[in-house]
Amino acid sequence: MAGAPAVRRPPAMSDVAVLAGVSHQTVSRVLNDHPSVRPETRERVLAAIAELGYRRNSAARALVTRRTGALGVVTTSSAHHGPTSTLLGLESAAREVGYWVSVAAIDRFDAGTLRGALDHFLDQAVEGIAIIVPQVDVAEAVAASAAPVPVVTVTSGEPVEPGAEHARIVSVGVDQREGARAATRHLIGLGHREVVHLAGPQDWFDAQERLAGWREACAAAGVGAPDPVEVDWSAESGYREGLRLADAGLPTAVFAANDQLALGMLRAFWERGVRVPQDVSVVGFDDEAGAAYFVPPLTTVRQDFPALGCSAIAALVRALAGEEVPRTLLPATLVPRASTAAPR
Repeated sequence: MAGAPAVRRPPAMSDVAVLAGVSHQTVSRVLNDHPSVRPETRERVLAAIAELGYRRNSAARALVTRRTGALGVVTTSSAHHGPTSTLLGLESAAREVGYWVSVAAIDRFDAGTLRGALDHFLDQAVEGIAIIVPQVDVAEAVAASAAPVPVVTVTSGEPVEPGAEHARIVSVGVDQREGARAATRHLIGLGHREVVHLAGPQDWFDAQERLAGWREACAAAGVGAPDPVEVDWSAESGYREGLRLADAGLPTAVFAANDQLALGMLRAFWERGVRVPQDVSVVGFDDEAGAAYFVPPLTTVRQDFPALGCSAIAALVRALAGEEVPRTLLPATLVPRASTAAPR
């Protein structure tokens, strides 16, 4: 079209070679960090790359190397602490070993929706996929959806059994059950003879495992375990249950399924004039960033999400190398603070 400005093409590797006064192969060696390039030549090539603003064609490189350096991560679209922190841990760990992450956050996990996310990643030629699996319906969707690349599920539930078309599924998680046992044993060790459990939603694997750990620790010690109250994960639910407990007959110890529930309970107890830990001890789970600044500072169970991300990515890299990768369960650690004490 007359008068239309010329479209400037992006710089190519050949342009870098001309400006640096070297061959195309030498530029390629510099880009691939080959040790045979002399330092002064490397500096000249890098200077030419910077001057031209050259960016290598990742698609072309993938055709040659059969590697894209890309991983896919599927997660829920909820803002709950566990899945969100797990996603951040995965992304950070992937970058540490040279991968970039593409994320699909989906609201409803069924086989069709998950299939769409997997197909999207496969169209991007990802080398592997991590799926954060907090709930039962997510696990069912994963089992029903095939992927020709290795998959790691990040879950405290039982490992997902792959179908015939799955390349491989490996599993990494945190030992939620032992974390709940540790929280309950802590309260029992302080002398509490009954521990109330405020349970999370039972379609979540974490909530199931924490409930089971509490029951097992109470049974092993021969202490009372009243019927648990199942609620959602919110501070609002903890607040409502805290008011109910304060009005209906206060226990001496409560193990809340997460820190947000514990936070709501602390607020309710404060409103009712119930002293923590003098009148009731409270333990949470997760060790959220603000847990040490609750009033009083919250005794809780810490999950190491950066370590979880590292373990998941390491498992995926091993699977990509063709190794057999056993299930990995990382420990959860009790963090005693000022919200627990011996009963009076």
